[in-house]
Amino acid sequence: MFLMSGLMKLVGKQSVEMFKHYQYPQWFRVVAGIVEILGGAAMVAGIWSPAFAAWAGLWLGITMLGAIFTHIRVKDPAKGSMPALILLVLLFLVVLSQGHAL
Repeated sequence: MFLMSGLMKLVGKQSVEMFKHYQYPQWFRVVAGIVEILGGAAMVAGIWSPAFAAWAGLWLGITMLGAIFTHIRVKDPAKGSMPALILLVLLFLVVLSQGHAL
């Protein structure tokens, strides 16, 4: 999920317009894409190392908090924040289940 989302932020034309709507500079789109790719890769590595899963959960959870804040800031409808909120809950569960490895 995060690997694909991050890649689309780097190369997707729709992401350019999305970040304009969010009132963020385009360099931030690139940073967000890299953050998601690294977090997604760490989550995959978490299959073999629980510490990677726990750290990725924290890393991506903070990212999802930022996404939720962004939707609120630009006054998007509440349903626009739902994917980030659901992912935040799932990431919290990953951290809870793998937190012993931190």
